[in-house]
Amino acid sequence: MCTQDQVTKMPKVNRRQFAALGASGVLAACTAMDAAGAAASGLSEQTVTFAAPGGTFDGVFIHPAEGKHPAVILWPDIAGLRPANVMMGRRLAEAGYAVLVANPYYRSVAGQQFEDFDAWRNDGGFDKVRPWMAKNTPEAIAETSAAVVEWLDAQDAVDSERGIGNQGYCMTGGWTIMAVAAVPERIKGAASFHGGGLVGEEATAPVNLLGDMASDAGAIICIAKNDDANAPTDKDALKAAGDAAPADVSVEVYQGDHGWTVLDSPVYDEPEAERAWAALLELYSAKL
Repeated sequence: MCTQDQVTKMPKVNRRQFAALGASGVLAACTAMDAAGAAASGLSEQTVTFAAPGGTFDGVFIHPAEGKHPAVILWPDIAGLRPANVMMGRRLAEAGYAVLVANPYYRSVAGQQFEDFDAWRNDGGFDKVRPWMAKNTPEAIAETSAAVVEWLDAQDAVDSERGIGNQGYCMTGGWTIMAVAAVPERIKGAASFHGGGLVGEEATAPVNLLGDMASDAGAIICIAKNDDANAPTDKDALKAAGDAAPADVSVEVYQGDHGWTVLDSPVYDEPEAERAWAALLELYSAKL
């Protein structure tokens, strides 16, 4: 996940770039989480809450207005639930998925805590989220994943006969593998983007959970180039574990820095982000 050193070295957010993205339709106004943009795209969107281990889970549920669709869990990065994640969820819903954009800190706080990534890093974000992060142990993540799957399968917009996907960024990149290992009968797709803490000796380290994925599941592990430079052997450990796993696992280093896939990240890299997005859709098309 993001380190203090990485955050300090990130450039200032390029607002002109985001304005251009908005004009091109890749990013709508990244200033509020309202459903107007979703409705205009033929989507249904609502804030949802339900009982889950450790508290009341909350998030934004976005899906095509009609029909049943495979479900996807979108776990935001260290800055939590915010408009950029919702915009990404809408784009995925437009591709035909029922997307739950999750609040990863529901055990501690509800809803949006930061306007965008820049607000997080300039407003003592690390200190604020540190105690929230501490509650998200591997065991807690597994329990949460099971509760979210149960809720999704009960929704009219979800086709419960098809597999569920999940994608995570930064600190939640590893969550995707924990989730697919915790609920292998339902979660069939895991996509980790610039995930942190993927490799370790613990039994709960994501690298050691790849073997617990179902044989009909798949995972893509997309590594940032600066993360690879800092830990060049991690990709080798992940590839070895992936090759030994019953599921289809792909590991690739992308030419973007940590955070390159997230719309409001200071290092957002549109060409590499689009390439990662295409890999995500290919995974879901094959496995869900």
